[in-house]
Amino acid sequence: MRLVVAGAGLRGIGYARRAAATGAARVVAVAEPDPARRAAFAAEFDVPPDQVFTDWAELTAAGRLGDAAVIATQDRMHADPAVAFAGLGYHILLEKPMATTEPDALRIAAAVDAAGVMLAVCHVLRYTPYTRALKALLDGGTIGKLVNVQHLEPIGWWHFAHSFVRGHWNNADTSAPLLLTKSCHDIDWLLYLVGATPSRVSSFGGLAHFRPEQRPAEAADNCLDCPLERTCPYSAPRLYRSCLGDPAREFWPLSAVTTDHTEAGIDAALRTGPYGRCVYGSDNNVVDHQVVTMEFPDGATCTFTMTAFTPMEHRRTRLFGTHGYVDGDGRLLHVTDFRTGEQHTVDTGTLAGGTAGDGHGGGDEGIMDAFLKAVATGDASVLHSDAAASLASHRVVWAAEQARTTGTVTGSPH
Repeated sequence: MRLVVAGAGLRGIGYARRAAATGAARVVAVAEPDPARRAAFAAEFDVPPDQVFTDWAELTAAGRLGDAAVIATQDRMHADPAVAFAGLGYHILLEKPMATTEPDALRIAAAVDAAGVMLAVCHVLRYTPYTRALKALLDGGTIGKLVNVQHLEPIGWWHFAHSFVRGHWNNADTSAPLLLTKSCHDIDWLLYLVGATPSRVSSFGGLAHFRPEQRPAEAADNCLDCPLERTCPYSAPRLYRSCLGDPAREFWPLSAVTTDHTEAGIDAALRTGPYGRCVYGSDNNVVDHQVVTMEFPDGATCTFTMTAFTPMEHRRTRLFGTHGYVDGDGRLLHVTDFRTGEQHTVDTGTLAGGTAGDGHGGGDEGIMDAFLKAVATGDASVLHSDAAASLASHRVVWAAEQARTTGTVTGSPH
């Protein structure tokens, strides 16, 4: 199978590597505006020079060069390439979020439907061994009727500072609200577990800490100049220098900062780029904590909490049913049966961490494998969601943001 990739950043290269490693596909073309990333990607996958492009528009203008496309461009640049690739007959693996606005998401869904191609939005949490085991418990009636769910996304203090204070996703005006850019994963996953779309949604949250009023008086504009750097939880030099020598952490988060993986290279990037900025003096405006409450048509309820103020670890979920209870930590599922009083633990075999750098607990590999199998066989049922399912979960995110910003409870986001 021939695969083209639009966006050779960390997500695009990760999916391409999985495709190449399994032998299920051959990367034949790439589009990437950054010249260093473009050259490195082309060299790694032996892409012919005449099939290396500076952006997705050049790639689509060249016609249909492959069977499937990975779209891993910036969030606000998903709709136009998705519509164009669909029009050329490509099956599409689209990095989340599907789009940053509902009209763009609708455009994508319409284009995919009109072209008769498959679309897999990267709701990677659906594809982990942990999710398979948990979904089997719920669908098998192990805990009876599901009544309530509590779900926590622990973003991690340093991860939040890296991506959402200093990084690309720090400002809703140039990216999108945090609930969409980070947690559309989780909202989609919760709907998948419950098997329904909520009828009512409310939400609360805000930017509590990473703001000028919280800045210590002695703090400098750049971490390299700051007298408080050694004791600051958000020290950029400490974070990025500690990545050196660890291949996984050099891939992420360090490669987002610089390709020069030396102390001198890190310091130069922190001096001249956004990743050395004081976390209390950035241009960030996305929330650092948020709660979403959902009520489903059958009366079941769900609360979702995301927060910056945690270690960076797997999501935690508690599921309460009429016959039992499940407490999950991303690897282990602790099950209590109310009918017998017995307790047992299911080890899902998940060894990788739940972060992007760890492949989301096997979800990145899982969705890529499923997507390529679906394209190879023409069997879309291999995929755990389609354009309609992705649109539905994104609508819940937009409904929650409307509820948060207006102080209201929103009705059905259908």
